[in-house]
Amino acid sequence: MLKREIPVTIEGPAGALEGLHFDQADARGLALICHPNPVKGGTMLNKVVSTLQRTARDAGFTTLRFNFRGVGSSGGSHDMKTGEIDDAEAALRWLQAQHPELPLTLMGFSYGGFVAAALAGRIEARGESLDRLFMVAPAVSRLADQPLAERCELTIIQPDDDEVIDATSVHAFSAALGRPHELLKVAECGHFFHGKLVDLKELVAPRLA
Repeated sequence: MLKREIPVTIEGPAGALEGLHFDQADARGLALICHPNPVKGGTMLNKVVSTLQRTARDAGFTTLRFNFRGVGSSGGSHDMKTGEIDDAEAALRWLQAQHPELPLTLMGFSYGGFVAAALAGRIEARGESLDRLFMVAPAVSRLADQPLAERCELTIIQPDDDEVIDATSVHAFSAALGRPHELLKVAECGHFFHGKLVDLKELVAPRLA
């Protein structure tokens, strides 16, 4: 069977959001994937986001990745505060409406790691269920005033040679978390996982199994 994502349009708080949806037969869960910094060229087609999507797809998940406001064909303009979290929440509601009752995993890369973590906090604050959160080279400095999820499984994946996100800031964020979680350090790896996408998949895949 051809495994292919389908373009979708989602009603967002600042205008229509464009997305790519993969509807898995007999899916074991949902995976929503958030892309990196929109003002620095980040889109849902980023190669790290694509790797996360394929990894979740191959693990049996229905997936959705989408462009934040002002990116690609998504309406509105960049907010870079809570607006993109609102976008992610709208995308999540659309995904859950298509596939009710399936367990949820959130994934985010760089700025998208901030968005996914902030959305996870919102979900748990409402008493809703979230299975797992993956934060990949996350922009943790943006999380200072955001309530964080406490109950879901949490995996943080941080390149050692990150030239965009200070790896020590991610290590400090991890050390300060008062909850069980994993911090996985990727040696000889820069922010965009050049030459290390297979390593990323090999870290994520068993944690989705």
